[in-house]
This record gives sequence, C-alpha cells and structure tokens, in this order.
Amino acid sequence: MSIRHGLLALLERGQMYGYQLRAAFEESTGSTWPLNIGQVYTTLSRLERDGLVRPMPESEAGQRPYEITEAGRADLALWFATPVSRADRPRDELSIKLALALTTPGIDVRSVVQTQRAATMRTLQELTRLKYASDRPEDLPWRLVLDAMVFQAEAEIRWLDHCETSLVRYRPTERAAPGPPGPDDAGHHPDPADRSGEGARR
Repeated sequence: MSIRHGLLALLERGQMYGYQLRAAFEESTGSTWPLNIGQVYTTLSRLERDGLVRPMPESEAGQRPYEITEAGRADLALWFATPVSRADRPRDELSIKLALALTTPGIDVRSVVQTQRAATMRTLQELTRLKYASDRPEDLPWRLVLDAMVFQAEAEIRWLDHCETSLVRYRPTERAAPGPPGPDDAGHHPDPADRSGEGARR
C-alpha cells in the first residue's frame, strides 16, 4: 500500500493535520503499519508539490490542516480502480535469503528454515489473538487487514514446509576445480615455458 494514497483516502473524509492523519491511518490498519510523523509530513509535502492536497490556514493552536484537491480525488479514484500488481510489491526477502543460503558455504539451510517457521508461527498466533479480540462492526476495516496478514503467515508456513521437504532430496552439485590447460583446437598442448614469446626464442 502507498502511504501517499492512504493519506489521500483519509483526507477524502475531511480536513486533517499531520497528527490526526497518523492516528487515523494507524486506526484504519489496526496499528499493523505504524507511521512516524516525519513520514506523514514528508508525504504531505510531496502531495502538495504535486497539487493533490492543499494546506489550509493554521488553527489557533498552530496546527495546519490539509484538504484534498480535485486532482487528488482523481488520483485516489484511479488508485482504487487499478489492481495491485505483483511487480509493485517489495521483493520477498525470505525467498531470496533461502536461495542464497543454499549456495553459501557453511550455512545450515534447514536451521534457517526451522528458525523462520518458529518465528512465523509466533506471528500467526499473535495475529489470530488480535483478530478475535474484538468483533465490533466498526472494527471490520482493521480485521480485514489482520485477515490478510493471517493468510500470508499461513501461506509462508506451508511454503517453508515445502522447502524442508525439498531439502531432503536436495543434492548440491559440486563445482569442478580449475584443472591444467587442455589441448588447443589443433590438438597441441600449450608449452608451459611458452609465455610472452619465451618458447619462440628457444
């Protein structure tokens, strides 16, 4: 998810200043994606630069709210109407880590898999606990976020089980060490003394 579009969606509800946006963002996602206030104001500055939001006059407390522009509404509508591509998501660090572990000398790949499975199982248990902590209708938005995270954790555990099963049959191919030079295309073996013209001078 883009923080940019998350803030635009919140501003579609009405004017808000930075701290209100951060609180509303975390409430909407069940605090599963914490934001620091610096991220919020940096994103607001870029949205203002791009003409998607505009700052409003400061309040008596010195807080400056922002509101979405028509261009911002159009950008937000396009985002909601466009499916999320796999290419738009971050690379899967875990799959890259395991691929590298297979080809790095001295790494116990099974231990890496088991350590990750234990961590993912703890995460799954905590997410499940949070999911059933409340069943109020107004909590549906963040429960859906939790559902997605639960499904992802379950899928990761199944994939790790698959990895461990595959490792049982895995037999790495040893790379051959460099050997002595072979014959050239004419069938002649190179003369070790023939370096930099030495052979031609003898």
